Amino acid sequence: MKILNIDEKKLTAKLLERRLSNIGYHVTTVKNGKEAVEQLKVRKPNLVILDVNMSNFGGIDVLKFIKESGLDTKVMVISGEKEQALVSDLFEYGIDEYIKKPATLTEILIRINKLVGMSSLSDEFYQQNEEVVRELSIGVVIPCYNEASRLLSKSFVHFVSRNVGYYLCFVNDGSTDNTLEVLEEMKQGREDYIGVYNCDTNGGKAEAVRQGMLHLINDNDLALDYLGFLDADLSTDLNDFDDLVKTINLNNYKIVSGSRISRIGANISRESARQVISMSINYIIRKILGMNFKDTQCGAKILDREAVKTVFNEKFLTRWLFDVEIFLRMKKRYGMRAKEMIYEQPLKRWVHAEGSKLSMRDSLKIGTQLMKIAAHYK
Repeated sequence: MKILNIDEKKLTAKLLERRLSNIGYHVTTVKNGKEAVEQLKVRKPNLVILDVNMSNFGGIDVLKFIKESGLDTKVMVISGEKEQALVSDLFEYGIDEYIKKPATLTEILIRINKLVGMSSLSDEFYQQNEEVVRELSIGVVIPCYNEASRLLSKSFVHFVSRNVGYYLCFVNDGSTDNTLEVLEEMKQGREDYIGVYNCDTNGGKAEAVRQGMLHLINDNDLALDYLGFLDADLSTDLNDFDDLVKTINLNNYKIVSGSRISRIGANISRESARQVISMSINYIIRKILGMNFKDTQCGAKILDREAVKTVFNEKFLTRWLFDVEIFLRMKKRYGMRAKEMIYEQPLKRWVHAEGSKLSMRDSLKIGTQLMKIAAHYK
């Protein structure tokens, strides 16, 4: 049985191709409608899988070609399309099955097998395909400096292997321990959704995040919808980060920033001395920004592609306070409208992790660095 899989999102396409091949299907994957038409002429597949929301020569054009050419092939659409009227139109175009993202990989494979079924699926199959295929592709930069002893590799692997559409880019920021070896080991066999970007020298968190974000946004194969960054110690966990993604996708924000605000029902644990310093620093930051954000320094943020290009194009002035510069660069680009484009979302959980790279001595230098930032962006 031959399947043509049309998907411009590499993260989804690679996984589906691999799983279908393991079952026994002959799968060809292409990333746009023009390539799909050429393959349809040559291969005459038993099943076409596509997303109607492709750019350029899109899914609807492929459906029209199939209908007009009289090809005897089943068609399954897997899409995050929310307009019910368009879904109804798809069946008018002759599709045989529609699956709305997010959907489990098990559901997708079962329906494929039902349409062009080759064989019954084993109990082992159901246990191995619990991943959720998402509507979006999300890239996450995790800066790492001497994290070998406390990197929670299992937590990262567990999350990303069950949430199809996430790509984790670990940036080794010139570590002097064996962080790079730990990252390469975590990546091995998972190259489709875990990457390692190595910086030979330590440039600080700001530059590590910037290099990672530029690396991801310039990777056209990944076709990422949103890009963000997260601390390696997982003081903000991945489920909370996923909530930030849901918020930016459902609204018109350009940046959604996590906030460590103590509130009922949230587990926010901060070292008392750091909390006092943080409150003082935040007061100064609010004055510099002219915006009433309660927590600019949380290490969990998600941005749309336009915001990434706006704020990460140039190097930051400081190694640690680049979050403030992100907000100021947005303000410089959009004026006071930036306040409406940045949303501060309270986290459900944030726990201070031992081994922070920002020392108390560094914290006491922050006032001078803030003055430098204020003068530069004025």
